[in-house]
Amino acid sequence: MLKITPYLGILVLIVSIGGLWYPALGYFMLLVFAAIFLISPFRGRWFCGNLCPRGSLVDFWVSKISKKRKIPEALRSLWVRLPIFFLLMGFMGYRVASTFGSLNTFEKIGMIFVMMCLVTTSIAVLLGSFLSPRTWCSFCPMGTAQRLLGGKRYQLKLEKDKCISCKKCEKVCPMQLKVCQNETKPDCIKCGRCVSACPKDALHF
Repeated sequence: MLKITPYLGILVLIVSIGGLWYPALGYFMLLVFAAIFLISPFRGRWFCGNLCPRGSLVDFWVSKISKKRKIPEALRSLWVRLPIFFLLMGFMGYRVASTFGSLNTFEKIGMIFVMMCLVTTSIAVLLGSFLSPRTWCSFCPMGTAQRLLGGKRYQLKLEKDKCISCKKCEKVCPMQLKVCQNETKPDCIKCGRCVSACPKDALHF
């Protein structure tokens, strides 16, 4: 991961809380969306593990109070994730469209983004506290979009002949993926923790 990754969590707090007084902060979400759709076709969910402010928040802050339980497999299913994606994106699109033409349109649209950020961050913190830090990331709409756009890109490679099945890689994986299985992992967030943890240098991107 990048050196700045552990500190990005402060940004989601600034937007979620500061945005209640300064709605223009909500437009930061547009930068996030742009970065996601520019990066994901080439590197899959790399943004999630390196530049996502909410991911940083749960990884380095919420993880300190998390129960660190198993993420329910049902939340990883596209049958769950796609409806959530269309529901949240549709609701946000409807709210933005219905705001055009009203007074203070700029601030009202900014507040829509702020509230979306605040609500989803609250859910991420609650799930991260009672289950595992990255539980929200298992069905996050933006994570789902990145999976669909570039889930097969920039894959983690396992040199099976070097692997000693110590499972240290799986213990440090924030997404609780089966790292030791040499298969496509579309929800790998490319944080590199498994690579660093491997005592035999059997993993690489």
